[in-house]
Amino acid sequence: MDPRNRLKMDGTASSGPASFKSFFNLIASTKPSLPLLITALVLSVGSTLVSLLVPLFTKSLVDGFSLASLDYRQMALIAAAFTLQAATSGISLYLLTFVGQRIVVGIRDRLWKKQLALPIRYFDAHGTGDLISRMANDTAVVKALITENLSSFVSGILAMVGSVSLLISLNWKMALVMLVALPVGIGVIAPLARSMRRVSMGTMDENARFTTLLAQVLSEIRLVKASNAESREYRKGQETVERLFQFGLKEGRVQALVGPMMGLVMMGMLVLVIGYGGLLVSSGQLSAGDLVAFILYLIQAIIPVGQLTAFFVQLQKARGATQSIITLLETPEEKPEEGVHLEAARLPIRFDRVSFSYLPGEPVSRELSFCLEPGTVTAIVGPSGSGKTTLFSLLERFYEPDSGTILIGSKPLREFSLASWRRRIGYVPQESPLMAGTIRENIAYGLDREPSDEELIEAARLAYADEFIQGLPNGYDTEVGERGVKLSGGQRQRIAIARAFLRNPDILMLDEATSSLDSTSEHFVKLALENLMRGRTTLIIAHRLSTVIDADLILFVEKGRLTGRGTHSELVDSHELYRSFAEQQLRSHDSREARA
Repeated sequence: MDPRNRLKMDGTASSGPASFKSFFNLIASTKPSLPLLITALVLSVGSTLVSLLVPLFTKSLVDGFSLASLDYRQMALIAAAFTLQAATSGISLYLLTFVGQRIVVGIRDRLWKKQLALPIRYFDAHGTGDLISRMANDTAVVKALITENLSSFVSGILAMVGSVSLLISLNWKMALVMLVALPVGIGVIAPLARSMRRVSMGTMDENARFTTLLAQVLSEIRLVKASNAESREYRKGQETVERLFQFGLKEGRVQALVGPMMGLVMMGMLVLVIGYGGLLVSSGQLSAGDLVAFILYLIQAIIPVGQLTAFFVQLQKARGATQSIITLLETPEEKPEEGVHLEAARLPIRFDRVSFSYLPGEPVSRELSFCLEPGTVTAIVGPSGSGKTTLFSLLERFYEPDSGTILIGSKPLREFSLASWRRRIGYVPQESPLMAGTIRENIAYGLDREPSDEELIEAARLAYADEFIQGLPNGYDTEVGERGVKLSGGQRQRIAIARAFLRNPDILMLDEATSSLDSTSEHFVKLALENLMRGRTTLIIAHRLSTVIDADLILFVEKGRLTGRGTHSELVDSHELYRSFAEQQLRSHDSREARA
């Protein structure tokens, strides 16, 4: 098998823990607006610088304070400083929010494009909710770091450096008392930040599992209710919610340690400064204004410690989220346009000793060799689990063979681009899926052009769908509901057939498209399929032999092996199990006729 098409068996690409470099590379890949980011950070720095002036104004005001000597110009300067600080801080926050949102849009755009390009094998190994969680929850963590914490980090660093510098200039002895507490604070933050990263990654993984459960249960809510399985699904959801609660408690314990311990260190430092400063004031070595300014600068130096703590905690969360995002983005993907463009597929399609397995050591298809002649009808028959649907998946190139080759004409199928090959295929499954939207949108789904009304109506007419569509209140603009729930099974089948007509495929694949329909719907769908099959290479998965008696070729598959081939009459004569199938279904048909 071509190694480019082989993923790990769990459907993922391997990836180690996300480094700070990979985190910043992910951010850079979204091409954030550097002018806006720089402007926001400059404004944040400006706001911090203005705040550093306030204690100096206050010092002068306190040292010369009396009602007679009030300097209203100085008070006006303080008020102006506060106003300027508020304005620059507000603008900076808005710009950072804008940049953060654009970064999230960029990451989500990459994730969405990536998810649509992932091979089917990946979706076999990962739940829908897991992918939704990566798109919604993990990117939100990255956004929070930028919009809520980045500005505080930059301004906090500046505030700490500026405040400490001014504290030293005011009184270096008191500044030394304060600096003693810094190693204690760092010693508290570092291990707790690492713990927060582990807890955050566990929380995000559990959130992904919870989202998967929600997506699965709510998408099959009719089955849940029809099976009286509400209590069972509730217990499963309750267990997941409880696990999320436990992760929340762990996160709460870390935060409960960070805040009070840092607060304790800072309060102790404040008490020491006030006590020591009071002694200096009483001895005349320090003015009251100096002490007030010193305390204000101390507060300005203390507040950023909490902000920096929050930033590093959020950064650890973002690294955990980044690891999941990068792992997904590094997963090998399909390349639909890579390869030779296939203009038409009215050529023989040959399976040459094709083998395939979903899991190592568990082959589903074994050494299959046969040929589909252009314009003929070939039926695949066999017991359930024999690998019939896998043949369709291999033909659609949802998977690549482990060994052997599928050829179109004389060339290997893998040489042609996926997009051009799949454009030549029309597929009508047993349960025809519809997308939420109108009937018009569903018939034209997947076309790379906008069909005219005449083309749309003609396709529906050939599929025996036009009459019932015209009878609906909004005709072709009728909403079908999620997964087409507002239409009957027969109506959905005929819309799928109309879609195939509009694609005008060279190859038609039918997965027993009439097996679950009532007799009236089955009659119309059979007529529609007869129209659709005319002149096309048709491959049918058959559960009822009555639908394939007239096929040009019948392939009988058992446990992944091809054990018989020929027409219906040839297989009845030569293949014991096929003959048994035919006799059993004939008896079943006769008994239904007798009861009728």
